[in-house]
Amino acid sequence: MKALSLVITSIFMAGCSVVGQSNVESAPYTLLKADEEKNIEIRNYDAMILVSTSMNDGGDNSAFRKLFKYITGANEGSREIAMTAPVIMDKDSDSQSGAEIAMTAPVFMNENADTPMMSFVMPKDFTMETTPKPTNPDVIVTEIKDYKVAAIKFSGTLRDGNVEKHTKLLQEWMVENNYIASGKPVKAGYNGPLTLPMMRHNEVLIEIQ
Repeated sequence: MKALSLVITSIFMAGCSVVGQSNVESAPYTLLKADEEKNIEIRNYDAMILVSTSMNDGGDNSAFRKLFKYITGANEGSREIAMTAPVIMDKDSDSQSGAEIAMTAPVFMNENADTPMMSFVMPKDFTMETTPKPTNPDVIVTEIKDYKVAAIKFSGTLRDGNVEKHTKLLQEWMVENNYIASGKPVKAGYNGPLTLPMMRHNEVLIEIQ
C-alpha cells in the first residue's frame, strides 16, 4: 500500500500489566539495521493483513468497538481460533457467532487519509484467503506488503509533546544516515492503559524508500 500513513491508539488487553508485560502477539518484521544507542531500527514488515473501519462515525471508541466485535465473532467463519490474549472492552460488546480471532499488537489509525481509518493487524498465519469476511459492512480486510520503516522506541505517554520530540530525533537520524521518507510519521502504542508510563513501549514509525 503506497505511502501508508498510520497512527496507533491504545490497546485494551487483559494480558498487559502495570510493568508493561503482555502476552499479545506483535506484528512480525525483519530487522535490517539497529542503532541501539538511539533506540532506532530500520524494519521491513513483509506482509500484514489489516482489518479496518472508519473513524468518522463515532470516533476512536466506536471504531475500536467494531473491530473488537469482528475479532470476537462478528465474522463469517466456522472454526474457533483461540485469542492470543483477552481483550478488554465494555460489557455490552455483543459478538455474533463466528470464528474468534487473535488480536495482534499494535492497533493502527490512519488519520491522514481522506477517510480516517482504524486497523487491527491479523495474526501472521492469516492470509487474504483465510481471513474471515466481516459481517459488518463497515469493516474491511486489506493487505500491505514490503512496508519498510524507520522506527524509534520510547517510553512515557503518546502525548503530542513526547511524540513530536521523538519524531524530530528520528527525522534527524534519517537525514544523517541518508534515509528518505516516503510516508508521514506514525505513532505506535503497544501497552494497555494500566501500564505505568515509564514502562510503556511506544514508537514513531516513518515509511522510507
